[in-house]
Amino acid sequence: MTPASPTANARGIGTPSSAWRIRRDAWEHLGYALTESARHQERGSAGRPPSAAEISRLMGLLSSLEPYWAVPGVRVLNAVRDLAERGGYHEARELVEGVNDIFLKHGIRPEAEPTASDEDGLPSALDPAMSTIVEVLVVDDRPFEETEKFRQALLAQRRPTDDFAYEVNFVPTAEDAVAAVIVNPNIQACLLTPRFGRETIGRLSRQLAGFVKARLGSRVSSPRAADRILGLASTIGELRPELDVYLLAGVALESLASTLTGRFQRIFGRNQFIDLHSSILGGIGQRYQTPFFTALQEYSRHPAGVFHAMPISRAGSVHDSPWINDLEEFYGLNLLLAETSATAGGLDSLLEPRSSIRAAHVNAARAFHSQRTYFVTNGTSTANKIVHQAVIAPGDIVLVDRNCHKSHHYSLVLAGAYVSYLEAYPLDEHSMYGAVPIEALKRRLLEFRDAGMLDRVKMIALTNCTFDGIVYDPRRVMEECLAIKPDLVFLWDEAWFAFACAHPIYRRRTAMQAAHDLHAAFADRAYKRRHAEQQAALDELTDAGGPDDRAEALIRTRLIPDPAKARVRVYATQSTHKTLTSLRQGSMIHVFDQDFVSLSIEPFSEAYMTHTSTSPNYQIIASMDIGRRQVELEGYALVQRQTELALSIRDAVARHPLLKKYFRVLGTRELVPSEYRKSDSANPARIGLAAWDASWRDDEFVVDPSRLTLDISATGVDGDTFKHDYLMDGHRIQVNKTSRTSVLLMTNIGTYRSSVAYLIEVLVKIANQFEHERSLGLDHRANARKPDEVPPLPDFSRFADRFQRGGGAGDVREAYYASYDPTACEFVPSARVRERLERGEEVVSANFVTPYPPGFPVLVPGQVFTLGILDYMDALDTREIHGYHESSGYRVFV
Repeated sequence: MTPASPTANARGIGTPSSAWRIRRDAWEHLGYALTESARHQERGSAGRPPSAAEISRLMGLLSSLEPYWAVPGVRVLNAVRDLAERGGYHEARELVEGVNDIFLKHGIRPEAEPTASDEDGLPSALDPAMSTIVEVLVVDDRPFEETEKFRQALLAQRRPTDDFAYEVNFVPTAEDAVAAVIVNPNIQACLLTPRFGRETIGRLSRQLAGFVKARLGSRVSSPRAADRILGLASTIGELRPELDVYLLAGVALESLASTLTGRFQRIFGRNQFIDLHSSILGGIGQRYQTPFFTALQEYSRHPAGVFHAMPISRAGSVHDSPWINDLEEFYGLNLLLAETSATAGGLDSLLEPRSSIRAAHVNAARAFHSQRTYFVTNGTSTANKIVHQAVIAPGDIVLVDRNCHKSHHYSLVLAGAYVSYLEAYPLDEHSMYGAVPIEALKRRLLEFRDAGMLDRVKMIALTNCTFDGIVYDPRRVMEECLAIKPDLVFLWDEAWFAFACAHPIYRRRTAMQAAHDLHAAFADRAYKRRHAEQQAALDELTDAGGPDDRAEALIRTRLIPDPAKARVRVYATQSTHKTLTSLRQGSMIHVFDQDFVSLSIEPFSEAYMTHTSTSPNYQIIASMDIGRRQVELEGYALVQRQTELALSIRDAVARHPLLKKYFRVLGTRELVPSEYRKSDSANPARIGLAAWDASWRDDEFVVDPSRLTLDISATGVDGDTFKHDYLMDGHRIQVNKTSRTSVLLMTNIGTYRSSVAYLIEVLVKIANQFEHERSLGLDHRANARKPDEVPPLPDFSRFADRFQRGGGAGDVREAYYASYDPTACEFVPSARVRERLERGEEVVSANFVTPYPPGFPVLVPGQVFTLGILDYMDALDTREIHGYHESSGYRVFV
C-alpha cells in the first residue's frame, strides 16, 4: 500500500518537527513513486510515467530541506534527479532505498568506521556499514570548489580507529545556519568562518523565517566581522547549547583569540585539519562519556570475592538456586553482576562523591545548565525534602502553591516552616487548577511587608510545569518577587519538566535557564539603568498619591529588581525518570545559588545525608548518568518528536468526524484565561515556530504542547471510569491523571508514531462503542452530573487561630504533631461535620485530606473546614481519598 503523500507549506519548511517528518516521508514516498515509474518502463508503456509529476513535486519539496543536511544531502538528491530525468528509474530507486535504510539507523555508535566517498562523490554515510549519522555544519559562503576541497581535506583525517564518524555540510548565510541547527538535530558541531552572508535565498515558511529573524535580530548586521561572528555564535549557543562551536579564521588568530575568548571551544586556521578533526571527535566524546555507568560496567566484568553485604551481589544467591533462578532469567545476569555495596574500584559514594559519581554530577550540571547537580535515588519527593530542609529553618515563612505535590506539604512539616498557601486560578468547568498568578504572589509579599513580617519570608515553592501542563515564566516570577524582597529563595518543582532543557523554546521557561538569564541581566549596565528609571517613576507616584497608590502600582507594573541587592538563589527538582531515560525513582536536584557556598552548602550536605539512603541503588545512578548522555546527544530531536506526535494526536481528534463528536483536546484558550496571555491561539505550537516562540516569550502562562487534556464530557463517562474501564482494562493504554471530565495524555521521548496510531485507533473503537450503545438506547450522559451540579473548586480557607502565626501563615508542624495525642482528635462523619458548620461551630482538620485524582490536599492539619470544602468533597466520585475514612469520616481536633 502506498503511503499518503507528504505535504508542506508551499513556501518551504514549516516547524522543525514537521520538517523532519515531512522529509522522511518525502524520501519514502519518492521511493514508491520511482518504483511505479520503473514498472511503467519495464512494461514498455509509451509516454511519460504517471508518477513523473509526483516525482517532480517530491523533488521540489526535498530541495527546500536537503540543504540543511549532509546526509543524504543535496548531492544525493541531485544524483536522484539526474537519474530520473534520464529515465534511470531503477538506479534512482536503489539510491533512494539506500537513503531510507539510513533513516532506519538511530543514535551514535562508537564502533562506526568512516568509509571513503564513492567514485560518484556521494556521501560515505550512504555506505551500509555506516552505523551513525553525525553531522558538522560549516558556515561559509565560498565557492563550491573551495568548500568541497576543504570538506575532502577534513574527511581525509578520519581513521577506522575513531570513536565517531561524521559528515560535513556547508551553508552560506547566518539565517541558513540558524535554520540548519533548528531543523537538523543530527548536527553535533558548528564551524564558523568570517565569510558568511546574512539572508538566506532558500525557501523558508513564514513561521520558520520569522523565528530565525527574531532570534538573530541585529546580531549579524554589524560591519565588523568579529561582531557578526559573535552574534551568530551567541544565537547558535542559545538555541543548541550542547553543540560545540569552533571558529575557522585565516589571519590574525592572536587578535581574534583575545577578542573572542570564551565564545568558542577553539579557534583554528583553515589548514589545521588534524587538530580540527580531533577537536570535533573530542567534543562529541566528552558528551558521550558516562563516568559512573562506565565504572559500573568495568566493575561487573572483574571477578570479586564478596565477604560483605548483599548475597545477591554477582548473582551469588541466585545463579545456582533451583528456586529463584528465574530472577536471573528475567532481569539478566548483568543486573546481578553490577549489584554491590562497594564504594571503591571507581564506583564512588553517593553521599560523599569524589570520583565517578562526582564526574557524573559535573556532566549533569553542564547538560541541565546548573551550577551544581545532585542525583537522588528515591524520587523527587525526597529531593523536595532535601531542598526544604537545606534552606528553611523553623519559623521561616514559605509561600507555596496549595496544589503542589504532597511531598512539599510534608517537607514543610518536617522543616517547621510557617506556611502561607497561595491559590492557583481555578478551572471549575474542567475540575482542575491552573497556576498562581504573579499578581497573587506580589500581593502576598506586600501583605507581609505591610505587616512588618517580610524579613521572615524565606522561600517561594511553585510547580513548573503543573501536572496538566501549565507552565510559568520563571524569570518573570523571580524578577518581580525579587523587586519586593531581594533575598528570596525559589524552589521550582519541575518533576514533569526535566525534558525541557533540551529544546530552545521549552528551555527559556526552565528554572535553571531563567536563573542564568537573571544572573547575566543583573551584571548588565543597561539593566541597572532600567531599574533606576523605574524606581524614580515609582517614587514620583508615592509622592503624588501615597503608599496605597504605590502598592497598586507595584501590582500593575512589571517590576525590575535592584541588581545591586537582588540575589539569584534558585533550586529545581526534577523527576528524571518521568520524562527522560532513567530507572524508576531517579531524580535530580539542580542548583543555581549565588550564596550556596557561603550560606547553604553545609545545611544542604546535612539534609542530603538525612534523606539519602546509605545503600543507594547503583543501577538508578547509572541510568541517570546515561540518560544525561542522551539529553546532550539526541535530546533535542527526541523532544521535538514528542511535541510533533502530540500535535498529530490533537489534529486527529479535531478532524476525525467520529472522534470530535465525543472528544476534544483542550487548548490554551480553555486552560489559560485571557488575562494571563497575549496570544489568542488555541495551540501556538501548531501554527509554527514563530508563534510558539512569541507565546512562550510573552504570555504569563503557557501550555506544554506535549500534554493533551482530552475532554470526555460528551461521552457522559467520568474520567476515572474512562481511564480504568475503557483505556487500561479495555486496551492496555496507560494514563496517569484524570479529572471528572478529562483524561490527561502525555507524549514523551519514548513515544513513537506507531504508538500514536494505536491510541487513535483505540479512541475510534471507543467512540464506535459509544455510538453502538446509543443506538441501543444506552446513553451515559443521562446519569452524568451537569456542570452546574458540581461544586466549584474550593480555596484554602484559613488556619485555626491556635495555629496562626501572622499574615495568614500557619504552623502546620504544630498542628501535625498535635494530632499525635489521641485524646485531642476524633473521627466525625461528613454529615455531622456539616451539621456543626451549619450551627456555626468551627471544625479543624487534624491531618491531610488528599483526593487522587487530582492529588493535592483539600485540607491540611490545622485548617478550618468550610461548607464549600465539604460540598466539593461530598460531590467527588474519586475512588481514592487519602486521609478520609469512608466508614468513620474525617479526623478533626476535639
